Amino acid sequence: MCGAELKPLPEGVQRVAAALQAAGHAHGPVMLDDAARTAQQAADALGVTVGQIAKSIIFRRKADDAAVLVITSGDRRVDEKKVAALVGKLGRADAEFVKARTGFTIGGVSPVGHVTTPVTLIDRELFRFDEIWAAAGHPHGVFQLRPQDLERLTGAPVADIDQLPAA
Repeated sequence: MCGAELKPLPEGVQRVAAALQAAGHAHGPVMLDDAARTAQQAADALGVTVGQIAKSIIFRRKADDAAVLVITSGDRRVDEKKVAALVGKLGRADAEFVKARTGFTIGGVSPVGHVTTPVTLIDRELFRFDEIWAAAGHPHGVFQLRPQDLERLTGAPVADIDQLPAA
């Protein structure tokens, strides 16, 4: 034992763990040895396909400055026009906005455990998979779930919000 296993979890991961536990979710956060700031890094670390990584992308809604969380498959790109048609005009969310609204830094934004509940949409493309992984509040933290769990945990609607693949 080197003592590292006794180190407390980062605050954001603790918030996610508490939210998952309160919801009765079967899987708690797992801390990876290396950072998983991108979907590809997370997929490589977990030995899964990049599509099985649930990316959390934050936008800023212009009308009321609300955070808009879009959860999409790691192998897809969000179509901002489709999202805007569902929630209103969007603006860019910088790192300061993301941290202030979610409590998480970019690269570790979880779908649950936010300090302020965001407007949330789930991309239907995640439902191609039986098992997915999402960030758990820190660039090294992830947790396992099913797309149906994501829907239950967030209460968010499932929508067509990804860009069409290039022909």
